[in-house]
Order: sequence, then structure tokens, then C-alpha cells
Amino acid sequence: MDVNDTDPADTTGSGATRSSMWGGRFAAGPAAIMERINASIDFDKRLYRQDIEGSKAHCRMLIATGIIDRADGEAILTGLDQVLQEIVEGRFVFKTALEDIHMNVESRLREIIGPAAGRLHTARSRNDQVATDFKLWTRDAIDDLDGAVAGLQAALIAQAETHADVVMPGFTHLQCAQPVTFGHHMLAYVEMLGRDRGRLRDARARLNECPLGSAALAGTGFPIDRAMTAADLGFDRPTANSLDAVSDRDFAIELMAAASLCVVHLSRLAEELVIWTSAQFRFVTLSDRYTTGSSIMPQKRNPDAAELIRAKTGRVVGHLTGLLMVMKGLPLAYSKDMQEDKEPVFETVDTLGLCLAAMTGMVQDLQVNRDRLAAAAGAGFSTATDIADWLVREHGVPFRDAHHITGAIVKLAEDKGVGLEDLSLADLQAVEPRITDDLRLDAAGSAAARTSLGGAAPDRVRAACVEARRRFLDGESPA
Repeated sequence: MDVNDTDPADTTGSGATRSSMWGGRFAAGPAAIMERINASIDFDKRLYRQDIEGSKAHCRMLIATGIIDRADGEAILTGLDQVLQEIVEGRFVFKTALEDIHMNVESRLREIIGPAAGRLHTARSRNDQVATDFKLWTRDAIDDLDGAVAGLQAALIAQAETHADVVMPGFTHLQCAQPVTFGHHMLAYVEMLGRDRGRLRDARARLNECPLGSAALAGTGFPIDRAMTAADLGFDRPTANSLDAVSDRDFAIELMAAASLCVVHLSRLAEELVIWTSAQFRFVTLSDRYTTGSSIMPQKRNPDAAELIRAKTGRVVGHLTGLLMVMKGLPLAYSKDMQEDKEPVFETVDTLGLCLAAMTGMVQDLQVNRDRLAAAAGAGFSTATDIADWLVREHGVPFRDAHHITGAIVKLAEDKGVGLEDLSLADLQAVEPRITDDLRLDAAGSAAARTSLGGAAPDRVRAACVEARRRFLDGESPA
């Protein structure tokens, strides 16, 4: 995308070649293969809105500081508005020979307003220009992703509220552990996504420094007002060091790292949906909108949306690794390697946005099979811990002793081929005489007893839903 050390002083419009772009330094145009490897317009044209926004802010500053006269400045601003309109309306012709979005915009501006367009690039480089454009785009992307994650949180909270008292098995090692509630399970993902939003917002706060005015790498001798352009573009402040400003891509890597963790969380939920919709589990049913059939087996309802989210996780994490490898050995300041930063970030944002939309739709449409969940909740001796807790609470038995007693009761149930709830009082007392008929071993009662803060009890879940709405959905936006 960006530049070599020397920026073009001028462009020549639609017929520009490399030699005309770079002035007198180059006598001949590039080889065809050089044009192909060097050009970035096929993907960096996505930055058109941010590029024009940044150019307009730069122009307003040049006018205000007297670096260019007002007449030329106003012509530039009007011309940039026309360029933006042409792009939005699909009338703009992007040219590979002009390499990138910056030169395409500037070349078209020259066609519209003439030589005055050449004044726009005073006191800036494509190095600080692209860093600014990319930060603006990343900031917008973070805001969009934050809203999408919040939408998924809202869908999960709604399911948690509806199913706050629906008992289900809780798992460790994918083995039945203790009964929980479906609402409690949904809220676990709300918390994960809350951390994802925190990481996105942290990344946004750190990136919100404006590189514009750093020029190629050393700043500029023109009397520019960097605070003005930073404020104009919504940044908190200008960057403090020109070398760092043009060579920094931490903001892109931070976004991709946050996106990687977020999509891993989506993949975990996707995996559970794949398991839960299987004939062996039948915990939930996905709607026709997010499943597919089989070309040969008419009975099939395949959870393809969930499976694709699970697979796309590798794509997102791979892009993070790729950009880290691009940046790992670069000396200061700008190197052409950094042109490879845009595509992985663009695809990461697109992929995560798609996965969030698909997961939100699946969660919203999800049908919970209450009876099946309730039947499974007591499987695998999931209420065994309740026996130990009861002995501790009612008779003061040390927990480790109670744990040993409970293990013997579980062994008895295994030998009889029954569940704990099917053992008679005589069976229980044969192992531990202090047990009375006050001991209840039903799954719903077990879940309801988990009343500690953050626990699975229905009343706790309902209260947690209210609190989650307050924490995650009723706050201010990151902007």
C-alpha cells in the first residue's frame, strides 16, 4: 500500500505510470509483475471513506495555519466531496497503476480541480496518511464489533431469563458433574463476551492517537497544528513520536488478538450446540434457518452454521499469527512489508462479524427441550455432592469424610444399576446410619440449592440476568 521513502510530488491522472508518479527519480515504468505485487488498491479501497476524511482534516489544518491559501483549500475540500460521492455511487474507476487508495483519490482530485490538488500532500506522507486511515477504519470496526457482541449478549440473556429454572446437567471433562440451570449456562457466555468487549474497548482506547503530521518518519518543518487534526478526526491526542507513529501496527494486532479470543468463545458455544443437537443429547433444537439437510439422508438436520463458526476460528487465529510474523523483524520505520497488514485485518473483522451474526440468530431461534434436559440432569450420579454437603451441614461431618461416605453410596448405586435417587432410605443408612429422609437427591432441588453468588439457583440466575443487562447493555457506547 504505502510508500517508499520519497513521496510523489504530483500525479498525472488516469494515465499515471510509476515514473510519472515518482517524478524524475524513475525513468521507466514497472514490470508487470512489479505492478501486481506492489499494488494494493484491490483491497485498500475499503479505506476510501477514512482516507477522504483524513485528507479533509489535513486540508482544513493547512488552511488554518496558512500553509495553503483558502481558495485552494476550499477547492480541495469541494473536490474531495465529489470524489467521495463518486465512490459511494459506484462511478469511481479505481486504477491499479496508481497503486493504492491514496493515489487514486489524489489523482481523481487533480482531474477535478487541477494543479491545486497537488497542495493537499504538503506536510504529510503516505506513511502517516495510511497509519491514520487504518486507525480510523479500525476504530470504526471496533465500534461495529462491540455492538454485534452486545447483540449476542442480549440474545443469551433473553434465553437465560426464559429458562432460568430449567435444570440441566453441568459437565466437567464432558462428564455429568452437578445439576445446573440452562439460564446459568447461557450467562457463562455472557461473561465471556463481556471480557471480549472489554478487550475491544481497551484496544480502541490505546489506538486513539493520531499519526497525521508524522510525515514519512521524521515529522515536518511546516508549522502544522497536529492537535487540530487529531481533534478534528476524533482522536484523543497526536502520537508522541513520529518514528513510532508510522511504523506502529499494535492497534491492528490488538484488534486481531481480541477478535481471536472472541471467536474462540463463539467456537466453544458452537461446539456445545453441535453436541446438544445430536440425537444422543437432544438438549436443544436449532431452527431451519440455521441448519441444512442431507443430499442422501432425508432425516438429517445438520448444525452447519455452528460447525462453520467452529471452523472459521482457525482463519481468524491464523490471521493474527500471520500479522505478528510480518511485524516481528521490521526495523524502524516504515517498510513495504506493512502493506500486508490490511487484508488479514479486513478478513478478521468480516469473519468475526459474520460469526457473531450467525450465532446471534441461532441463539435467538433456539428451542430448549426441557424434559430431555431434566431427564439428563440427574444422570451420572450428578447429585452425589449433595449427599456430602448434607452430611457436613446436618451432622458436622468433615467434608473429606463425607466425600468418602458418598463415594461408598455411589458404588452401591452402581452395583445395583440404579441412580442415587432410586436408592431406598435403608440402602443409604446401610452405608451411613445418620442419613434421614430429609435428604433430597432430585436434580432440580440440587440446582436450586446453589444459592451462592454466581451460583446456578433459579433465583440467582434471574437476579444475574438483571445485573448483566445493567452491566453490558445499559451502559454507554465506547465512542
